[in-house]
Amino acid sequence: MTRQPELYAGLSDADTAALTAIASTIRVEAGDVLFRIGDPAASLYLVENGRIELSMPMQVAGHDEEVRVEERSTGQTLGWSTLVPPHRFILNATAAVTTDLLAFPRDTLLEHFAARPDVGYVVLGNVAAIVGQRLQVFQTMWLRQMQRMVNLSHV
Repeated sequence: MTRQPELYAGLSDADTAALTAIASTIRVEAGDVLFRIGDPAASLYLVENGRIELSMPMQVAGHDEEVRVEERSTGQTLGWSTLVPPHRFILNATAAVTTDLLAFPRDTLLEHFAARPDVGYVVLGNVAAIVGQRLQVFQTMWLRQMQRMVNLSHV
């Protein structure tokens, strides 16, 4: 049995089909950038197959390096900044392998939600869960760094 993509959790097959119909399919080749920090966020993405690495630039040992924050793979969603002002991406997204995605344009998605508030309610609840997961990732990263700083201050 195929697991339902996280964006569609709680939707009927008919609602899932209607939502999918407003998306376009795009392909990102391995190593290509889907979006960068600060780019306007105009589409929400659902990974149909493949993997997208989400990263942020950091100074490591005196040089710039992309530090991976998390990876989104088949059935997972990325680009939630599309639905959250100021509608700018907060991480870089790069295809780890050739990846096919569904791209949901913000305006079309919001029109769909206005026409079907019940669907909008479910989908936005799913997006809120994804945002919550990201916050947990960053909290864990922050706590690890704070622990390192505390440990160093007691040496």
